[in-house]
Amino acid sequence: MPTIDIDYKEFESLLQVKFEGDMEKLDELLAYVKAEVKGYNKQDETVNVEFKDTNRPDLWCVEGLTRALQGFIGKRKGIKQYSATASGVEVFVSRELYDIRPFIACAVVKEVKLSDEVICGLMHLQEKLDQTYGRNRRKASIGIYNLDLIKQPIEYTTVKPEEVTFVPLGFTEKMTLNEVLEKHPKGNEYGHIVKNHTAYPMLFDADGQILSFPPIINSNDLGKVTTNSKNLLIEVTGTSHKTVLNTLNLVTTMLIERDGKPYTTIIHYPDNSNYNNTQTQETTPNFNNKHMQLNIKYTNKLLGLNLTKKHIIELLQTAGFNTQKTTTTIADVGDSENEVEVCIPCYRTDIMHQVDLIEDIAIAYGYNNITPNWHELPTRGKAKPDQHIINHTRDLMIGLGYQETLNTTLTNKDTLNNKTNTTNHQQPQQQQQQVDCIEISNPKITTMTCIRNTLLPGLIEFLSNNQSVEFPQKIYEQGKTTQPNPTHENKIQENEHLAAITTHPNANFSEIKSNINSLLTNLGIQYKIKPTTHPTYIEGRTGKITIDNDDDDDDENQEIGIIGEINPQILENWKLENPAAAFEINLQKIINKKLQQ
Repeated sequence: MPTIDIDYKEFESLLQVKFEGDMEKLDELLAYVKAEVKGYNKQDETVNVEFKDTNRPDLWCVEGLTRALQGFIGKRKGIKQYSATASGVEVFVSRELYDIRPFIACAVVKEVKLSDEVICGLMHLQEKLDQTYGRNRRKASIGIYNLDLIKQPIEYTTVKPEEVTFVPLGFTEKMTLNEVLEKHPKGNEYGHIVKNHTAYPMLFDADGQILSFPPIINSNDLGKVTTNSKNLLIEVTGTSHKTVLNTLNLVTTMLIERDGKPYTTIIHYPDNSNYNNTQTQETTPNFNNKHMQLNIKYTNKLLGLNLTKKHIIELLQTAGFNTQKTTTTIADVGDSENEVEVCIPCYRTDIMHQVDLIEDIAIAYGYNNITPNWHELPTRGKAKPDQHIINHTRDLMIGLGYQETLNTTLTNKDTLNNKTNTTNHQQPQQQQQQVDCIEISNPKITTMTCIRNTLLPGLIEFLSNNQSVEFPQKIYEQGKTTQPNPTHENKIQENEHLAAITTHPNANFSEIKSNINSLLTNLGIQYKIKPTTHPTYIEGRTGKITIDNDDDDDDENQEIGIIGEINPQILENWKLENPAAAFEINLQKIINKKLQQ
């Protein structure tokens, strides 16, 4: 998920709200934009914010984040409208770029106040947009320049790799384009985008000075921005016309929030019907907002509410939308009483369908304010007998202080075996053959190549991904495991398993034993724990769990699971710093025993 670091004091200043260091209060506010605080560094007063929605690039800077939150705290309703005047800057595009990197959009922002923090945030936004929205610079990449050093007009053209030399940003010596791809870090990272072409994209000013080698690197002369830079040229090139225009809007509006004054540029495309562009002359940036019809009945149907048209309009304005083309005042608009015409700001690139608007209405209304409405199914069916035991087991685990997790049934052998030291492990003494997992013949993802035959590795992996959560951590999972079984018609056997793990500085065998004792006692199961060895657990602190089975004296059928303290090597494999104790039982055997009683 995208994360950004924001200056805490700057965030308070832009939002005009004091949090007094209360991260819980900040977390509650960030929930409106589906984000949360992942960390707070008191020393340099920076807050690490993680976004759960990857479709909101307008939030990936402190300026965009505060703009989105202002409606929810009552500072501003409706759209933040932007406009730009003509700058006189023109860009001429060569027809040779059509099959290489055909599209470009530019903007001029003057009198912008740049500090080290603003430049850092600008570079961070640039990198995030390049990597995600720009698909690692394939669809779009950004360049920022000191406008005062550039002579108009600008030429966007192609050159042969050995025809020109320039000093790339961060270097001191001139290089050919091929040398840039070989020696510069950005050339190594993004060179594959242009290497297959015989000519490379290049930006020149009227004096022949090089602005940049897109999408690789700016020049060290014109493409270096400092705190002394007052007037900037923002340029975006790429292979997707829409992505290029949207990316330019995102960067430009960020600088406008810093009191920069925006100006448009004119892009001259070649007069070629094959160029895949409807206009030979285009003015950028384009801050025009788009419009969408929202159906009120459909909105209430999806949300399970009975909102009036006026209430929906108020919620839309809280979420940062307008409901008229020319004003932000509340009024009934639309083609009928059942519709609202919604004006969507240019920076909201994520709005594609009225469902997206309805989601923002739900957020503004407050998910916690929506009363759950359980559907009454017209059926006389009932749960299977074993489901009552399964539900009872879940209640018992929650009562013991454990939190349930749900992991995927697909996993990989590295997780199942290598990281738990069971690669060549022979199963307990009574079982002569190792239980193997069922592999997928043609997996699409390297992390999902087989079906799990045990639950514990998934729990350990879950802990390794949640080490920032406070301790103690007590989690469990109850679900299906699958093992090969040649005697069955489909050659497999599914069993209901239950695994639990606890981790904190004092986690030990006694604690986990008391938990399994409470669980099995409440289930009415008489059991014993016998010493055993298992590579996942510490030797001498491991036991096999057996139950009395009147119908079968075979010790193998009596065994239902393993309990013990996790081996330190396993903790190191998963980068876990605290001790852990766990158990896993075959709940299916308990269910079968209970049903026979």
